[in-house]
Amino acid sequence: MLERFSRFNWASVIDFLPNLGTGLYYTLLISVVGLLIGFILGGIFGLGRISKNKFFYAVSSIYIEVIRGTPVLVQAIWIYFALPLITGYNMASVVAGIVVISINSGAYIAEIVRGAVQSIDKGQHEAGRSLGLNQSQTMKYIIWPQAFKRMIPPLGNQFIISIKDTSLLSVILVPELMFQGRLIASNHFNAVEIYTTVAVFYLAITLSLSYILRYVERRLDVQ
Repeated sequence: MLERFSRFNWASVIDFLPNLGTGLYYTLLISVVGLLIGFILGGIFGLGRISKNKFFYAVSSIYIEVIRGTPVLVQAIWIYFALPLITGYNMASVVAGIVVISINSGAYIAEIVRGAVQSIDKGQHEAGRSLGLNQSQTMKYIIWPQAFKRMIPPLGNQFIISIKDTSLLSVILVPELMFQGRLIASNHFNAVEIYTTVAVFYLAITLSLSYILRYVERRLDVQ
């Protein structure tokens, strides 16, 4: 098996590193921007899930259930191909990719936020009130700092999942890493070398992120 694996022309991969580098750039760009926006959406709709405002709660619940109940691939195709037929506006593929990762990660992060906030003992709310803090101040200074520490491990998992989900965006012609790999492999018939290299790139990204997250957890003493 190893002997057969070594017969492939691995040196040819060097010629295509600039193309794969372009794909890596778009993968990281979409991941970072999409996850930043997703974190904002997750914070908003996560708090909406525990809000006493019925309208805010309903909107948050619908958003979360719809996004979590449909595959990323379907969301990407709908946003890139179907949505323009409704709005009359055609999005660039990279913009569409960022939108997909944003709304998808936002829905899952919202549930992480909800779970973390609700995991804080109710006595903490009462402690805030006894100190003369109102509800928003109690949330800001007492509940949120504790909840955020508890969010870090699941947020790290979601970040890694979202980075890998960018590989599905090749279906809407986003020039990310998987798209570039498929393009090279189909034109030069070197699927083993290229797809193995693409897999190594993704592995390097996720392992690096895992290491950073473990470091952050140790620094913050996450239990």
